[in-house]
Amino acid sequence: MAVNLQGLAQVLETSLDPSQNKQSELAISAEEKKPNFSLSLLQIVATDSFSSTARLASALYFKNYIKRKWTDEDGNHRLPQNEVVAIKQELIGLMVSVPPTIQYQLGDAIGVIADSDFWERWDTLVDDLVSRLTADNPTINNGVLQVAHSIFKRWRPLYRSDALFTEINHVLSKFGTPFLSLIQSTDRLIDQHQKDKPLLLQLFATLNLIVKLFYDLSVQDLPPVFEDNLPAVTALLHKYLTYENEMLQTDDDSEAGPLEHVKSGIFEVLELWVKKYEDAFGGHVGQFIGSSWNLLTTVGPETKFDILVSKALQFLTAVTGIADHAQAFSDESTLSQVVERVILPNLTLRDSDMEMFEDEPIEFIRRDLEGSDSDTRRRAATDFSRQLMAKFESLVSAVVLRYVQHYLSEYEKDRSNNWKSKDTAVYLYSSIAAKGTITTSQGVTSTNEFANVIDFFQRHIASDLVSESGVEPVLQVDAIKYLYIFRSQMTATQWHDALPLVAKHLDSSNYVVYTYAAIALERAMAISTGTKQPVISRTDVERLAPQLLEHLFNLITTDPEPAKLQENEFLMRCVMRVLIVIREGVVPMVDSVLVRFQKILDISSQNPSNPRFCYYLFEAMGAFVRFAAPPQPEKLDSELFRSMAPILEQDIQEFIPYVFQLFAALLEANTSGPVAQEFTMLIPPILNPSLWTSKGNVPALVRLLSALIPRAPSDIVQNNQIESILGIFQNLVSTRTNEIYGFELLECIIGNFPPSSLQNYYAPILTVLLTRLQNSRTETFALRFVRFYHFIAARDDKGLGADFFINVSEQVQTGVFVPLYLNIILPDTQKLLRALDRKTAVISLTKTLTDSVAFAQKYKKGWAYTCEALLKLLENPPIPPAADDVIVEQDPDDMSFGVGFTQLTTIKRPAKDPWPEIMDVKKWVSEYLKAADARQKGQISAFAGERLPPEVAPVLAAYMQ
Repeated sequence: MAVNLQGLAQVLETSLDPSQNKQSELAISAEEKKPNFSLSLLQIVATDSFSSTARLASALYFKNYIKRKWTDEDGNHRLPQNEVVAIKQELIGLMVSVPPTIQYQLGDAIGVIADSDFWERWDTLVDDLVSRLTADNPTINNGVLQVAHSIFKRWRPLYRSDALFTEINHVLSKFGTPFLSLIQSTDRLIDQHQKDKPLLLQLFATLNLIVKLFYDLSVQDLPPVFEDNLPAVTALLHKYLTYENEMLQTDDDSEAGPLEHVKSGIFEVLELWVKKYEDAFGGHVGQFIGSSWNLLTTVGPETKFDILVSKALQFLTAVTGIADHAQAFSDESTLSQVVERVILPNLTLRDSDMEMFEDEPIEFIRRDLEGSDSDTRRRAATDFSRQLMAKFESLVSAVVLRYVQHYLSEYEKDRSNNWKSKDTAVYLYSSIAAKGTITTSQGVTSTNEFANVIDFFQRHIASDLVSESGVEPVLQVDAIKYLYIFRSQMTATQWHDALPLVAKHLDSSNYVVYTYAAIALERAMAISTGTKQPVISRTDVERLAPQLLEHLFNLITTDPEPAKLQENEFLMRCVMRVLIVIREGVVPMVDSVLVRFQKILDISSQNPSNPRFCYYLFEAMGAFVRFAAPPQPEKLDSELFRSMAPILEQDIQEFIPYVFQLFAALLEANTSGPVAQEFTMLIPPILNPSLWTSKGNVPALVRLLSALIPRAPSDIVQNNQIESILGIFQNLVSTRTNEIYGFELLECIIGNFPPSSLQNYYAPILTVLLTRLQNSRTETFALRFVRFYHFIAARDDKGLGADFFINVSEQVQTGVFVPLYLNIILPDTQKLLRALDRKTAVISLTKTLTDSVAFAQKYKKGWAYTCEALLKLLENPPIPPAADDVIVEQDPDDMSFGVGFTQLTTIKRPAKDPWPEIMDVKKWVSEYLKAADARQKGQISAFAGERLPPEVAPVLAAYMQ
């Protein structure tokens, strides 16, 4: 049945409306099953008679469809070959003919296709692009360059490899010369049409893409075609770095224009070349230093120039990192000019900064924070001054400290009107007091010997932290931020005194002040010494915890509108940290904290809008469950189930993996007593295959099922649900992505159900594993299979053991065990890295030597090989991991929300040792061998004498004495 284009266009258009999104998604999913669906999407994109909204929605859906459907995990195309061919044929031509907003979506789709197919399976692409370039049509050129950028920007984060350079050389051999010709023709057209604003805007869009491609093409190595033409290329870059044309100016002080974008991009290219290709580019740098200086000393304070100024400063920072170029700044007079004319103007608060402070406080905070991705003038100026200081520490310190003193004096003359002078002084001082990298975990770890940060804090900062009134909010923020930056420089005693002072600022009416207080408190509570001991004691935090949590929850719920409530992730991160630090100290506050979480969860689930806030919300709830559930499991089971069940009913996909993890943690917290009925009611729905189709659900579902099985094995057996669970195992273990989770589930099944209830399934289970091992074995799969073998072989006391495994394998295929054991199990046993896996292997091999009838009677050589494998493992005996309950959190900036699974570290499941009673593995082996030898009237000793090589027998004998 063919796709109805008109109907599909309408439903795509409604999918952009949040109120109709769910129904539209279902309707589109039904259309997806029809043949040539992807081509129908492209047809809608290409047809002018459809509305621009429908065409954009179609391009968006096409991009996401390609992301999901283009290839499987092995890189094979999932779409029919005729669609694959047609998409590649149509896409480039379509891309160059549609409006820019649609181009971006199609460009992303091309990038996805290129990831798997370029260049071997799409070797005509570059020729196709080059053939479409023109000397005088910027509309077409921009489409072509957008495609090229979509593909070549993939190289930016990649590691150098032969395959990568083969691809780059393939591109350069075809694209390099036409690209340089395009630059020349574009330059000529710009010169010829200085007054034609519409055409000039198009040409500068071309130039902007050309500059991006300069970066893409030289990110891994400087292309020979650039190096051979470096004088002409640098002359052109310099021309447009200094180019001015009022036609390209924007009237809006906050919106960067095409000229600013092009110049910013040129600075990015120059910074890259200075850092990576100084030997080739070094001789051309001088002209750009002068132009940068000129730009920085003449450009206005308007926000539209912020990124340009940041990029210029970043370029100068890179230049200063090279000794030869740094000498240009090496005398006191020049440094004074640099500080006065470049650094200070870009560190000083502007009216636009104050507008953001008051009107968009969360945006102000994000830009201001150390480690933020935002390109701000202040950060760029700070980095520049730090780089100068790294080269000329005493000279820069002397110059900067003079200015710091000047601004502090200005402040003292008139505190109410000159408070900005103090803000500048504090920023300037911080910029040179910190040395090296500022880490997110510890802040500043090394300081300038010419700056005493604690003394400066006591003399100039502390008063703004202590004062009850009369201090400008910006100066309060500066004081808190100073503590935040230099938190590792303070002693435990100093933090003991400072903690309540920072905490009281949570009571501030100013958004930035109370948020910075939360940020500083959270990071301070996370600081630890070299021995992993917290700098701020649990006792100190516990004393303040009720007020801290009350303030934080009040601030979070000030505005109950879902987007506003989730706006400030820093507050929720602080809640999380308090709960992590006070641990069981939350128990007296369980009722009040529970009510707060229930309210926030209820509001957030109406429209999840800030992934970081949601992540910290669930991490905080994880800490709450971890420390509050064990003393009163029934209460938390029922209350939290009641709060989280609607998330599953309403299919709030962003939250579902988190909810499954919390349910699992609740089940794991209560190891005794009957399982709550609410949880047993979950079993049928979580066995529904549709729930397992989302990649993000799988790890959480496996954990939840693995928590339910030990608590309700008889219910599952009575309800005939074992087969459904084994079906899930089979699906998981058949894919590379989920094979680990398949083994986790399988070990849980075998470890918890009575062997009799699984009697009919052992042979089919092993068939599934051996088929996968033979047809599409991966290193990970093989190791997990070996671990699984030892898991079975070590459990002879549970009715399993090596002989049990041998019997089942013989049912699958006669004679399969010997090659499996000799070629996979024994050699890969030595590759097991985790201590608990190696310990299981030691127990498995020991019991095989002592208790296996098959190895005693049938596999006599195998007995000797097993003994050698055991002795080899014991050369480096596994030491059971110490109980480590330190919570190591993830940085949300490193995570991709909404795409995959995000593990909650506060309730990360600890590795479980099935044999905690065996502490000293060597001692256990020795005692077990001796006891078995005595039990079997010296049979083990006899086997050792008969079967082991002369050099191995004494080693075993030593264990048995």
